[in-house]
Amino acid sequence: MIDFEKVIKTTNKSGKMFLGFNKAMEAAQSGRAVALIIASNCPQGRLRQLMHHAALSNVPVHTYPSSSADLGMVCSKPFAVSAVTIRTLSDSSLLKALKET
Repeated sequence: MIDFEKVIKTTNKSGKMFLGFNKAMEAAQSGRAVALIIASNCPQGRLRQLMHHAALSNVPVHTYPSSSADLGMVCSKPFAVSAVTIRTLSDSSLLKALKET
């Protein structure tokens, strides 16, 4: 099981992540992401679209077990965040865990 809070907080410190569906979509289309983390309450249409592009680019997509409001709080933001794009991750054990699942 992946500790999403640890991954997000580690990445947030280094500034190597993007927030929001549009940035996640761009990263999924270009293949520039290490992984995508999607809130559990992301609308199904957007989720399908994102999953499709991520699969074409071999970018793993993980579902955050809570809502977008909680995902925003983990990202230290006062607003809801539907998607987090991890661009790079310095901790090799977390990176391996994200790519394996």
